[in-house]
Amino acid sequence: MKKTNIILLIVIAVAIGVIVTMVGDFSTYETFATAKKKEGKEYHVIGVLDKSQQLSYDPVKDANYFTFYVKDKVGESRKVIFYGTKPTDFEKAEQLVLTGKIQGEEFHCNKILMKCPSKYKDDQIAMGTKQM
Repeated sequence: MKKTNIILLIVIAVAIGVIVTMVGDFSTYETFATAKKKEGKEYHVIGVLDKSQQLSYDPVKDANYFTFYVKDKVGESRKVIFYGTKPTDFEKAEQLVLTGKIQGEEFHCNKILMKCPSKYKDDQIAMGTKQM
């Protein structure tokens, strides 16, 4: 074999390795149960606000601490801690996409994407202040 062919094969092998590594990092929407299996890894969990549980936000005490409960797509309800201000019209969101990690029995969230029911209002994204 020529040296150019060997170098070309090495370059192709490295490119395939890089592509496989990148594909492994793409996240999908998961449930709380899946996130619990790999505690500490960041996941995107999709769900709805559990209105039977209480929201907790006291901007006087700590403006960057908001807790609420979310039911994921299989119906499991879990406490969510968001290190940021409570998003506007949060209770009106049709669906929530949470980005964060399970820690113990709580989901620590650093980003919330709210799917709004109105066709005249864009989806809103709330970013937390704490990096995970």
